[in-house]
Formats: sequence, structure tokens, C-alpha cells
Amino acid sequence: MPHLSALQWILAAIGGSSLGLAKAGLAGMGLVYVVIFAFLFGAKSSTGVALPMLVVGDALAVTAYHRHANWKYVRRMLPPACVGVMLGAATMRSISNEAFKPTIGWIILVLSALQVARMRWPDWLGAVPHAWWFVWAIGLLAGFTTMLANAAGPIILIYCLAISLPKFEMVGTSAWFFAIVNAFKVPFSIALGLIGSTTLLVNVMLIPFVLAGVLSGRWLVYRIPQRAFEVISLAFAAVAALRLIGL
Repeated sequence: MPHLSALQWILAAIGGSSLGLAKAGLAGMGLVYVVIFAFLFGAKSSTGVALPMLVVGDALAVTAYHRHANWKYVRRMLPPACVGVMLGAATMRSISNEAFKPTIGWIILVLSALQVARMRWPDWLGAVPHAWWFVWAIGLLAGFTTMLANAAGPIILIYCLAISLPKFEMVGTSAWFFAIVNAFKVPFSIALGLIGSTTLLVNVMLIPFVLAGVLSGRWLVYRIPQRAFEVISLAFAAVAALRLIGL
């Protein structure tokens, strides 16, 4: 068990809760736990700490929202995302996670700005999100960033908003997508030495907070109107992007 102070354990519990909130549909909350765990355990090591909790959160999210998934979009995104995971695993052997964070932040920020423009002018670039090259670009980016930094939630959120998925389809589709992709990541993380007995002990301590976050998030998602849900999600994504950039 890593030696953490009482305050650090409180921060870790907040991180676990935010992970659960993200899995329940408030995807923009996802980078809260990324920042907290990176602070507590180190940028690269934190990915291994978070991954088993992500798998548990995925299982809870799939249980809650499995009926709402749009499998057409899950199937489109999985091949490029799996390729992105493999590229990310290869990259992790030679690059610092910190070096990649600003790039992820700028990409999310640009995608958020484009989606705000599309909400203002619905017909602008209307066909682009459905083009095969855009799907592959987003899928590769999502797989790459989720392997390096567990930071793909806002990217998939922006994609779901761009193709105009209803709120619950958005949550259900994201739940199944990440359940498959995060399970696919586990062998790579073990091979990189990011998951071990110490990280699993931390997971045991924090999984109750993940469960609490999922339950709280599900309660919130059922009570937030579609338009407000989109605006709040975009706002969280933008704030997370600014934090990744370092602002």
C-alpha cells in the first residue's frame, strides 16, 4: 500500500468518485480523476492505478445503460481505437505522459469549439462527423490518449455530440465502447508494469467511491434536460482541456 497522508486519501476518494460520475454519463468529469491520480501517483503510474477502477466503472455503467447503446457507432469506433491503444502502448515505453498532455488538451479544446459552432449553426460541417476518415481519426486519437493518459472521455463525448446522439444513447454507447477498450488495455498495462499488487490494493480501497459516483451520476443524468446535458458536458470538457494544457 502506498504511503499517503489523510488529505491525500481524501483526494484519492474524490478521484474515485469523479471516475464514477464520468462513467455514469458526466464524461467531462473524467479528467478530474486523471489530474488527481497523476498528482498522487505520478503521471504514468497513475494510468495503471486507474485502469482496474475504470473496468469496474464500465461494468456498472453497462449494467445501468446497456439498453441505450447505439452499436453502429460502437462498431465503427472500435477498430481504430484498438489500433490507437497499441500505438499508445508502444509510445509509453519511450515518452513521458506529461509531454503528451498539452496536445490532448488542445485537441479537446478545438473539438469543443467546433461543436459549439455546430450547436449555433446546425448545418455547418454536418456531414463531417459521419465521414470514415473522421471516425478513424477520432478512434485512433481516443485509443492513443486512453492508453497514455486515460483521457479519451471528452474526445468520445465530442464525437457523440457531433453525431447528435440523444442523451441516453450517448451514455450507453460510450459505456459499451469504453468497457471493451479498457478491457483491451489491461494486458498492455500489465506488460508495462503499471498494474501490480500495490495498485490493486489502492483499487480495493477506492472502488466503493467509484460505486457511489456511478449511483450519484445516474441520478443526475436522469434529471438533466438534453440541452443542458450537452452544455454542461461541453463545459466540463473545455475546463478539462484547459487543465491539460496547463492553464
